[in-house]
Amino acid sequence: MKNSAKLWDGRFTEATDALVEAFTESVSFDRRLYRHDIAGSIAHATMLASVGVLTTGERDAIVRGLEAIRTDIDAGRFEWSTSLEDVHMNIESVLTQRIGEAGKKLHTGRSRNDQVATDVRLLVRAEIDEVVAAVRALQRSIVDLADREHDTIMPGFTHLQTAQPVTFGHHLLAWYEMLERDAERFVDARKRVNRMPLGSAALAGTSFPIDRDMTARLLGFDTVSANSIDSVSDRDFLIEFAAAASLAMVHLSRMSEELVLWSSAQFEFVDIGDAFCTGSSIMPQKKNPDIAELVRGKSARVIGNLSALLVLMKGQPLAYNRDNQEDKEPLFDIVDTLKSSLLVYARMLPATRVRRDRMREAARRGYATATDLADYLVRRAVPFRDAHAVVGRAVRHAIESERDLSELSLDELRTFSAAIDEDVFEVLTLEGSVASRAHRGGTAPERVREAVRAAREHLDQVAPPGPDQPTGGAH
Repeated sequence: MKNSAKLWDGRFTEATDALVEAFTESVSFDRRLYRHDIAGSIAHATMLASVGVLTTGERDAIVRGLEAIRTDIDAGRFEWSTSLEDVHMNIESVLTQRIGEAGKKLHTGRSRNDQVATDVRLLVRAEIDEVVAAVRALQRSIVDLADREHDTIMPGFTHLQTAQPVTFGHHLLAWYEMLERDAERFVDARKRVNRMPLGSAALAGTSFPIDRDMTARLLGFDTVSANSIDSVSDRDFLIEFAAAASLAMVHLSRMSEELVLWSSAQFEFVDIGDAFCTGSSIMPQKKNPDIAELVRGKSARVIGNLSALLVLMKGQPLAYNRDNQEDKEPLFDIVDTLKSSLLVYARMLPATRVRRDRMREAARRGYATATDLADYLVRRAVPFRDAHAVVGRAVRHAIESERDLSELSLDELRTFSAAIDEDVFEVLTLEGSVASRAHRGGTAPERVREAVRAAREHLDQVAPPGPDQPTGGAH
């Protein structure tokens, strides 16, 4: 039977109330940290032996014992006990049972305060790597689709009203750029995550001759934390990750909103693959874009978790407080929600059919070339504000006669401005409009192709092509 004695039994005369045990335990969720906890303990034991606090025999027994426990947990053979509160004490208790006195020495020179701070940093670091890989996979799906649709014309919108014609490939690359900034934020946040708090002990450091730099090297940290009080008490690195995740989910939510609109009968711009939609229990004709809707909804969970973490931290005095036990569940939910949303999007986009005819017809109906006509007049020495007024009158006439600007005759157009000549029809076509936006960052098909090539070169540099599902730690 597992030993359920408390670490602090020497100070207390009464057993912990059963309700208190149930209320305070965290092992039901923080067991997810076990791989990181074991890795940290192995590095700590290795360091303790190097400075003479442990013998090599004790170190070897600890390492073998921890590796065996990791194998048992991986295989589902490990018995977790809520009476031992958390992942740390469950592992240490079983280790001591298996290897004896050496197991009791593992905790020398550290506290659960710096131990859990280290575990969480190791987890966040690993999850950032997986999240960035998932972002890159989605970016590749977007770039592939943008390449295929580099010259597909659609209406560009402002205020959800037809504004100017754009290419669908250009619109998709806007999604790519949003995700690129997300990846940059995660990569930048990783720098602040990758600082090791182990060795800070409870809050004041330790009197044992530890070698923190050695432990940091063993665990792959860039450096050690500079202040022991700050090291165990702040979770700003976790909140920063949550903020970056929230922004990424906001971007996915915006993409979802567009897909929901575009797949509706009122737009019919895209047809999302059947494998990523559901039907209705009562209306047989329905094909619902549930994945896009769920991602849009799940963004609220991630944003809510960010708010919870901010509020959790805001009232805490230095140093560690038990409040921080409450950081794990929001963190884990953020990780799971973000990664699953990114991965399902990377698979859904290639299964989405683009209705080029519907996009083009929508662009043609919305007087999207009005700005091109104004620009044409400006190039003919008409002041822009005057040109704006001229085109406004021409559009009103076209609306009243239920025609597009390109369907008006030259004589009709010249009634609005004598500066209009026969070459005006070159700028009133949809193709002419998008082709004229050929500056860097513009919507012209040639520029979209260039942007696609640049994006692929960038992705090959930062993340060589591979499986669309990143691998990582067990959860």
